[in-house]
Amino acid sequence: MAAASAPADNAGMHGHGEYKMPGGKLVVADVAIHHGRLAQVAVSGDFFLEPDEALDAINAALAGQGTDADTEALAAVVQAALPAQVRMYGISADAVAVAVRRAIDATEAA
Repeated sequence: MAAASAPADNAGMHGHGEYKMPGGKLVVADVAIHHGRLAQVAVSGDFFLEPDEALDAINAALAGQGTDADTEALAAVVQAALPAQVRMYGISADAVAVAVRRAIDATEAA
């Protein structure tokens, strides 16, 4: 009997990651991966962003990033997507990146 093979390039895989920023809030990332790229990203948690549309900008900026991106690269993508007037309460671009990286890693461990 042949062994089942893993999906190529994590096609159709889903991951969940969480990160509690020291002195801050919980950041949760749910990702869908297709052919080695983040096909869909949903960041949530008990933090606050102003304006509310900033969360959509974060999710959109992360979609399309390669699953080989490290936390520094992901944080830079998040930071670049946010206009200067955005206020982040209880989180940072780095915290979002850690949660997303953990979600990616969860798909690779599955």
